[in-house]
Amino acid sequence: MALKQIKVTLVRSVIGTRPSHRATVRGLGLTHLNSSRVLADTPEVRGMIRKVDYLVTVTQA
Repeated sequence: MALKQIKVTLVRSVIGTRPSHRATVRGLGLTHLNSSRVLADTPEVRGMIRKVDYLVTVTQA
């Protein structure tokens, strides 16, 4: 059974955000504005996305 994958894109700048939110964005592998990563759809990744949902968009990969 293959894991579902999601595409996460950074759409807002991390300037002015909390340090823990910046670390979460970095942990998702997003480095600069409009950068994207295709990640496995796991509860851990979903939790990270939920924490910074105002900075990123999520689509099915």
